[in-house]
Amino acid sequence: QVQLVESGGGLVQAGGSLRLSCAASGSTASIVAMGWYRQAPGKERELVATISSGGGTRYGDSVKGRFTISRDNARNTMYLQMNSLKPEDTAVYYCHGVFKVSPFASWGQGTQVTVSS
Repeated sequence: QVQLVESGGGLVQAGGSLRLSCAASGSTASIVAMGWYRQAPGKERELVATISSGGGTRYGDSVKGRFTISRDNARNTMYLQMNSLKPEDTAVYYCHGVFKVSPFASWGQGTQVTVSS
């Protein structure tokens, strides 16, 4: 199995930046793709960004041009660089992994990002 642990959340003022990290451990060779999702209070979980094993990326419309997803395969770590943060970016951010083997997908525990106006 693969374990995913997020870090890097916190409180930042609007216009500021944060970098989230998601460290993978365990059967990391089985990882097909990884991504970030977020969930604000009272809202459904939504896609932030994904990155495939080949490096292809996809972004949610609300973060395009402001957030950048990347992977360091040697460190088994995924990053989300968040710039020009807005209060509406406030949410719990979850790391997600897709694997070749069971359980085929899993979530990290989440990290809180709060952007003050």
